[in-house]
Amino acid sequence: MRRWLLPLLILLLLPVPAAAQKMIALSFDDVPRARGAYFTPDERTKRIIRELWKADAPQAVFFVVPGQLGQGVGYGGQLRIQAYVDAGHAIANHSNTHPHLSAMTAETYLADIDKAETWLKDRGARRPWFRFPFLDEGGKDKAKRDAVRAGLAARGLRNGYVTAESSDWHLENLTREAVQAKKKVNRKALGELYVSWHVEAANFADAMMQKVIGRQPIQVLLLHETDLAALYIGDLVRALRKDGWTVVDADTAYADPIGEAMPDVPAANGTLTEALAWAAGVPAPRWYRYNQTDLATAVFRKKVLGESVAK
Repeated sequence: MRRWLLPLLILLLLPVPAAAQKMIALSFDDVPRARGAYFTPDERTKRIIRELWKADAPQAVFFVVPGQLGQGVGYGGQLRIQAYVDAGHAIANHSNTHPHLSAMTAETYLADIDKAETWLKDRGARRPWFRFPFLDEGGKDKAKRDAVRAGLAARGLRNGYVTAESSDWHLENLTREAVQAKKKVNRKALGELYVSWHVEAANFADAMMQKVIGRQPIQVLLLHETDLAALYIGDLVRALRKDGWTVVDADTAYADPIGEAMPDVPAANGTLTEALAWAAGVPAPRWYRYNQTDLATAVFRKKVLGESVAK
């Protein structure tokens, strides 16, 4: 029996809730990031913490890249990470230099993880989770993927997987480029895209998981430590709840049995939802529509910048 079939069968046999139960946790990548379109890094952290608190959001997890400290993130990079911890949130490993696994050997990649873990290991609120930068688990190189999976297990680390995402990093990049070009940005429309795309992505993942494994696992939403998060994260939490979602803490999310799944697909470079759908034979597209950056760019230009877009 192929290795991914047994975990998938176990997931299929788990009981389905009697009523719809949409639960989701918040995770932020690439901490600490440099200055964005609107805020200094210090301002951004303060706003994210404040907006999460105002929205009564539970513990989130911030995936840290220690190698980014001192590289354009300002003097307060380490202090900003501590601020998230002091506010009750968790931190975890996102590598030391944010590399692509597909671009290096498993040994070099694991050494980079070790360097980040050395920085993280004695810090409060550290969790034994590792998130692959770019969600790149080695592309089509299954031997490399398996070597890293084994290396993580040997280190007591587990995959800090993602189940839902809307490529918020791309929306952030488009906004920063527009501001730098001194274009007029419709901030109301921008917030509506940020919020609605994430809610849609969560619902897409929920529907796909029900189709593939027959139940509703706790979703893990991928966000980034961006200026857009600082502006709209509170609105997003409220919108998720209005749509029927219960926002839960990261510890609860990563206790879901879905985290044991390790689909054996031709390439693992995306969400766990997509990989499980691929393993189950679901045809493409297996991803949320605005993960297609050309489509997202066209909508951004039309709704946020007011530009005409050729059909």
